[in-house]
Amino acid sequence: MWEEKTVDYNLCDYKSLVKLLSPYGFNFSKSLGQNFIIDSSVCPTMVEMLGTDKNTGVLEIGPGVGVLTKELCKASGKVVSVELDERLYPVLEKTLRDYDNFELVKGDCMKLDLAEILKEKLSGFDTVKVCANLPYYITSPVIMNLLESRLPISEIEVMVQQEAAERLCAEIGTRAAGAVSVAVKYYGESEILFNVGRECFMPSPKVDSSVIKIRLYDEPEYTVKNEKKFFSLVKGIFAQRRKTLVNSLSNSVGMSKAEIQNALSKMGLEPTVRAENLTMEEIVALSDLLLK
Repeated sequence: MWEEKTVDYNLCDYKSLVKLLSPYGFNFSKSLGQNFIIDSSVCPTMVEMLGTDKNTGVLEIGPGVGVLTKELCKASGKVVSVELDERLYPVLEKTLRDYDNFELVKGDCMKLDLAEILKEKLSGFDTVKVCANLPYYITSPVIMNLLESRLPISEIEVMVQQEAAERLCAEIGTRAAGAVSVAVKYYGESEILFNVGRECFMPSPKVDSSVIKIRLYDEPEYTVKNEKKFFSLVKGIFAQRRKTLVNSLSNSVGMSKAEIQNALSKMGLEPTVRAENLTMEEIVALSDLLLK
């Protein structure tokens, strides 16, 4: 039940946060990777770069105490936030009581039917986007779940560990790229928007963060014979990065070296080529030759 009287909580102030959370005996959970933003410039910048209006619905993953959520509610038509930590439910009732365009969904975003949630709660909007400050330990699983689910969303904007951001947004064909880079590229175009220092969080993590954006393709940019087998092959391609592609694939996927060498030859590639030398187009072409 929402309280009628309004209290303006400064969610970016350490003392205010302690005062807000202490009645609930709240302690930051290392297992949930909880680090709350206390720099007042970060969330408004995220929302501005997300680009929302009253015709935009937003799915937020992990609202925490609602610091990013409040900015999203101000700029968007509706915000639906999925939160796993039940200790934060009464806190969010307090901090977001003024926003009638906010709705909390209780549960684990990795187990909930996100497509059904979007259909039920955000289907009336012209555009739906995802925004989140993700715990480091679930960055890749959450992003891949969002992409693989093929949700009716146009963009994903998330704050992640800086190292993970560089990997997710790496150009295919460079040393920085890996299997997750290829997976992201398969579904959309990604870029790093800006960096966020560790001092901007409470408690302060040991690493810096970055905000990235993934713009999903309106139409598939790449087509493969079998997506499941394609992604398994991609993992094999990058499984042993220091080895040649022939050795890496033969060891990880169990294909014969002769079969892999034959496919590379048809593509005009040397048998000594490594994963980091392949473009996205070459990876897709190689999969078509190897996957029956």
